[in-house]
Amino acid sequence: MMKKDIKAWGILLTLLWKVAGLQAQEVASSRPNSALDSTIHVAFGKMPKRDILGAVSHVDVASLMEKNYATHSLDNLQSFIGGYTGSVWGQTPLILIDGIPRRAEDVRMVEIESITILKDASSVALYGSAGSKGAVLINTRRGSIKPLSIDIRANTGLLVPKRYPSYLNAAEYMTLYNEASRNDGLTERYSAEAIYNTSLGSNPYRYPDLNLFSDEYIKKYASRSDVTAEISGGNDRARYYTNLGMTHVNDILKLGEAKNNKDMSFNIRTNVDVNLTKWLKASTDAVAIISDNNYARGNFWAATANLRPNHDGFAPFVPIDRLDLSNPDLQAIVQNSNHIIDGKYLLGGLSNLQTNDLSQMIASGYIKNKNRTFLFNVGADADLSGLTPGLSFSTRYSMDYTTRYTEGYNVPYATYQPHWQTIDGSEIITSLTKFGNDGNSTNEFIGTALYYQTMSITSQFNYERTFNEHHHIHGTLLGWGYMRQFSSDVDTNQGGSDYQPFRNTNVGIQLGYHYKQRYYLDASGAVVHSAKLPMDNRRALSPSVTVGWRISEETFFKNQASFVNDLKLTASYASLKQDLDITDYYLYRENYGNSTAEGALGAWYQWRDGGTTGGGGATVLAGRGANPNLSFVERREFRVGLDTWLWNNSLQLNANYFRQHTNGLLTRGNATIFPSYFLQGNGEFLPWLNFNNDLRTGVDFSLNIISKIGQLGYSLGFVGMFYDTKATQRDEVYENSYQYRTGRPIDASWGYIAEGLFQNEDDIRTHARQNFGGELKPGDIKYRDVNGDGIIDTRDQVDLGRNGFAANPFSYGLNLTVKWKNFTIFALGSGHTGGLGFKNNPYFWVGGLTKYSTVVLDRWTEETASTATYPRLTTTGSSNNFQNSTYWSFKTNRFNLNRVQLTYDLPESLFDRSDVINRMNIYVNGDNLLVLSNERKMLETNFGSAPQMRFYNLGVKAFF
Repeated sequence: MMKKDIKAWGILLTLLWKVAGLQAQEVASSRPNSALDSTIHVAFGKMPKRDILGAVSHVDVASLMEKNYATHSLDNLQSFIGGYTGSVWGQTPLILIDGIPRRAEDVRMVEIESITILKDASSVALYGSAGSKGAVLINTRRGSIKPLSIDIRANTGLLVPKRYPSYLNAAEYMTLYNEASRNDGLTERYSAEAIYNTSLGSNPYRYPDLNLFSDEYIKKYASRSDVTAEISGGNDRARYYTNLGMTHVNDILKLGEAKNNKDMSFNIRTNVDVNLTKWLKASTDAVAIISDNNYARGNFWAATANLRPNHDGFAPFVPIDRLDLSNPDLQAIVQNSNHIIDGKYLLGGLSNLQTNDLSQMIASGYIKNKNRTFLFNVGADADLSGLTPGLSFSTRYSMDYTTRYTEGYNVPYATYQPHWQTIDGSEIITSLTKFGNDGNSTNEFIGTALYYQTMSITSQFNYERTFNEHHHIHGTLLGWGYMRQFSSDVDTNQGGSDYQPFRNTNVGIQLGYHYKQRYYLDASGAVVHSAKLPMDNRRALSPSVTVGWRISEETFFKNQASFVNDLKLTASYASLKQDLDITDYYLYRENYGNSTAEGALGAWYQWRDGGTTGGGGATVLAGRGANPNLSFVERREFRVGLDTWLWNNSLQLNANYFRQHTNGLLTRGNATIFPSYFLQGNGEFLPWLNFNNDLRTGVDFSLNIISKIGQLGYSLGFVGMFYDTKATQRDEVYENSYQYRTGRPIDASWGYIAEGLFQNEDDIRTHARQNFGGELKPGDIKYRDVNGDGIIDTRDQVDLGRNGFAANPFSYGLNLTVKWKNFTIFALGSGHTGGLGFKNNPYFWVGGLTKYSTVVLDRWTEETASTATYPRLTTTGSSNNFQNSTYWSFKTNRFNLNRVQLTYDLPESLFDRSDVINRMNIYVNGDNLLVLSNERKMLETNFGSAPQMRFYNLGVKAFF
């Protein structure tokens, strides 16, 4: 598969190369040379793009926003940067905002100047352990020397659901559940009369047919609006920038309190840069984010996947006009109820469903999340060239706080199960069974709370100087540390506070040299520290070295390849030490306990002498053994890179090959390292060890074509990554060689090879015995006996393919800009191939009393035995049929059309006489528009959660 992809994309790249060459002849230059020497952010500083040696990619967000309206800070980066798929080379990167570890949601796209992705080990070495899996540098906008300017942007748009899951209606469900009962040799659950009356729909309260995706519960669309104001300016003494923003988003739900669901946020970011003296500068930044989320109690979307359409007679509403008027007890219930819905209904319930997600939304109250984030940092830069030319010093300090607490009220309420009778041809409710009691307290209360605090400090000396015009030297010596503390009450999803804060401290050094920007040498490294390790192993050195050669400056090359404007080759090697994969503190120590509480060590032995009651007592057990040699996990990486501009700078290509070993991942050693008596029935003595190793290899690339034909200008970007992984060492023992994880991809999906469905009893009798529990019957899935022992069990699981949980075998992105006169069309797309998934959620794995989706219409029966694509129906959990196997697997290949935007810049002549507005543009765009895939319907459908949305937006930006 990968070879075919490489060949196909190779042909495409060749064609693009030729097209760019032809069109480059039509324009003298499609790209300003100054861009080659623009500076971009790197670790703890900035550097001319021309001199970058590592695998570093950069996006000019400020320019991009003129044609690409977006909100999230990392919006669609995979369409601009090869090797980034939400992860960096398949690993979770460190996110830094203005050099400080922060969350991506702490900044909006409209506040960002640029984003830099540091992919290779040599580029992130200065960040020590915390940045050892790559880094994303988000740099916000700042003031500049210019008169006061005010820019205002406003947007409003519609969020439209893509699609909803497709389930059977009540009569269909009841009919097929009866079939499942017959398949299991059980009595049918539903009578023909009940099915008939349900299908008629004449009394949906007695014979309910719930469709939670109907207009009764869901609106056609939701809306989103935002407005942003930017104020900036300054002179040679001080520069300032302020960004003010407000966003409002509502919900598509319209049942009960859910019709008031909304998100409301207010953002303010401001910064000032001041020249205090000729040699000293200072800066300060402050950010406040206030966000309130109102939502109803209950989980409506979970109910859509769990509440069966008939649910054994459950209807969410009990109609008052169907109550027996002659029964005074029923009238008293109505008169005393606190929850008469729309003046027509009581809340419905069953003995086994006394409260439910729908009644919660209607009657139980609401919850408000109050989120407050405050970010603050100060810095100073000193020019120390008075001491020695080229020397400078800078320092930064930051303190961030994020808090969240909930407000709301929770009201108890009663539900009722109606009992129906047909009297004189009319169906009436003769009695009600009541569950619970109404309450009337509406006092708000403070609920769950959590708190984050992050503190960071950096100090560094920088040296940069050129000798004899050609020998350029630069260096950095720095100390960096940050601490993040999380606290919460035990009722939050996080389950309480962290005992230990996260800490990262390291000293970094970087030395670089180049001769005439032709020959480069860079050595970087960090001394890292980890409190997670034993005292003698807490420090380590993370070195890296990088070389570069601008071959395009060599005379012999220029004479042979005049179409090459710039060509630089680079190579690097690094050995980074990290503790990110060491999941907890004190893993190097032994652990004992005598508590018998759930989840704790210790056991109760009846024979123990001296127990408190004379009948035994709690006994100490071992939880793990000690390992005083526990050490860092190592990232050993070799990389080679190419960066070139061709044909009068109309075509740019950047590519990197990387080979990365991750050594020393933790395991307990219970399979091959320690004898079995280290792992006993009660307690164990196994320590944590540095043993498992992984290998990641790949090629990422970025190809950009920039050209112009007459008045039509265009640019096309194509980025991607070929990616492979392998588990090179594991502590494992398997009976059969094909089950060893060593040598397999680290994202391998294991399962069974399905061989269709059993067609008859003889087919079952002559096949290997399948040990999954329950009685096999015709219509059940048949699996291959891989090891030939006559039994189907876990020993027959094989590697079915890569699931791409970190990155798919091939991922890619596209971005296109076409500009004609005042119109600009911009489009973004991304996709991936080579991944494998399983249809293993309750929508597909239907058994027991779960809701039936339309996939069961293709079920096996005796009549459809030759054409069925779904197993027989059963009222059991069907552990045989619901196993990950080739029967349920599918290729996750997809292409996403992520955005299309049309922008019109109003003629500047319209504002010649205006003293207020200088220029203006308007735009329309659509997001999340289309998925192209063989499994498009499934990939565009969410099960048990809110639907995927398309977003259609109208925006305007005015420059004052």
